[in-house]
Amino acid sequence: MKLLGRIVATLFAIGATLILGVAGAGLYFWNTTAIDTTGQVTFDRPLQIPPIAESTVAEDGTRVFDLTMQRGTSDLGHGPDTQTWGVNGDYLGPTLRATRGENVRVNVRNEVGETSTLHWHGMHLPAAMDGGPHQNVEPGATWSPQWTIDQPAATLWYHPHLHGSTASHVYRGLAGLFLLDEQDGPGLPDEYGVDDIPVIVQDKKFDGTQLDEDGAIFANVGILGDEILVNGTPGTFLDVTTERVRLRLLNASNARIYNFSFDTGLSFDLVGTDGGLLESPVALRSLQLSPGERAEIVVEAPAGTRNVLRSTPPDLRADFWQTRFSGGDDSVDVLELRAADTLETNEMVPARLATLEDLGEPTVTRTFDLTSSTEINNREMDMNRIDEVVVAGTTELWEVTNISGMVHNFHVHDVQFQVVEATGMPTDHPTLTGRKDTVYVPPGATVRLLMRFDDHTDPNVPYMYHCHLLRHEDDGMMGQFVVVGAEEVDQVGVLSVHSAHIGDGHNGENHSGEGHTG
Repeated sequence: MKLLGRIVATLFAIGATLILGVAGAGLYFWNTTAIDTTGQVTFDRPLQIPPIAESTVAEDGTRVFDLTMQRGTSDLGHGPDTQTWGVNGDYLGPTLRATRGENVRVNVRNEVGETSTLHWHGMHLPAAMDGGPHQNVEPGATWSPQWTIDQPAATLWYHPHLHGSTASHVYRGLAGLFLLDEQDGPGLPDEYGVDDIPVIVQDKKFDGTQLDEDGAIFANVGILGDEILVNGTPGTFLDVTTERVRLRLLNASNARIYNFSFDTGLSFDLVGTDGGLLESPVALRSLQLSPGERAEIVVEAPAGTRNVLRSTPPDLRADFWQTRFSGGDDSVDVLELRAADTLETNEMVPARLATLEDLGEPTVTRTFDLTSSTEINNREMDMNRIDEVVVAGTTELWEVTNISGMVHNFHVHDVQFQVVEATGMPTDHPTLTGRKDTVYVPPGATVRLLMRFDDHTDPNVPYMYHCHLLRHEDDGMMGQFVVVGAEEVDQVGVLSVHSAHIGDGHNGENHSGEGHTG
């Protein structure tokens, strides 16, 4: 009996140890996952403004940009030798700028030593010019897409879209803004770098002096960093010299969702979303952006004040586990605005900003179920499969439902949609009233998106739709659609995933597969 007692006691001790170990590990991960840097950031570096990309105008009037994806080293707060990628530089890229109606050509050269792409996020253009996973640019090659700017003024951006490697290529630094202008704007602050400021927000984590590309255990959303960069610089401040400053916010993070506000409670005017200006400005005190989303805000910082732009815990509308391990309990300081003692007078925010085009009544309704972190409609991405065939000249309603319980958003290439319904949010919510190309879809929620497909038909080259949490996208949470003329529906077939690769020494003008205009 004594022996049996010792055995039972030993087994009990082992069991208790295992339970305590598991509990301890759980508490460790729980306690180390939450991040809070508010009030701890030393804002000691001036905000760096990405330069406007140089361009030339060809004889036919085409505006031509030259971009080179390249490797480099950068000081991201851990010494000058952090290995990074950039466009025309060591980290991030210049701001491209074009006016509605202009023809543009972008010569994209790949010098990073790995296959990559550049996708024009938010742009309406032929599918063969989109820079998605079917327009891969091999090392040493140049791809030269060309198209006409045919959409309203907006804050767009560019980034890689290589299937399976988008997350790592963006994280290393390949990204930049693409600003669209119109001849007659509404009179908002527009002096780039003075009162019109790009704010590219990214989170990073480091292993010593180098970027750490590993996601945390249990964090299936991907990389959640504990340090914030704005335009590639940590702990940055902006000297505000005008009464009003326009901030073009871009969430360029791989996975983090930000809930922006000012520590002083300062309000601001939301004037634009992904696809351009709102019809009228809306006064807000907080603004939530998921990866890939943009917002334009105008801030009036009182003279002589300091106001910290920070992110407080976002409303993910998820359970406690998904909230914690998706960054939903995190708070981070982002950027300090330092208003001068005397501020120059500049443009007031007009009461009327833009007139949004009527997208018409839908003739087709499609449903998309976000069924895991790797599937849409229970299917992973297949480069050879066309998932949806859209007829040009039609308006469609896309119903997107997140039934996975995980945190997701949804991005559609080529179009800017109208959010006509979102579970748990009023349809007149300020962040949903403008045109969008990316939208947050909380667990259990449905969003209904109205979109019109006007032109750029091609039965052989698809556009993408996908979750823009980049690990999810890479893991397969993406689908493909083609836009065709009514007479081309029967021409849609199986794709060749290699036909669009731009190989060593080839120019994309000969290999990009110009789309037809419907």
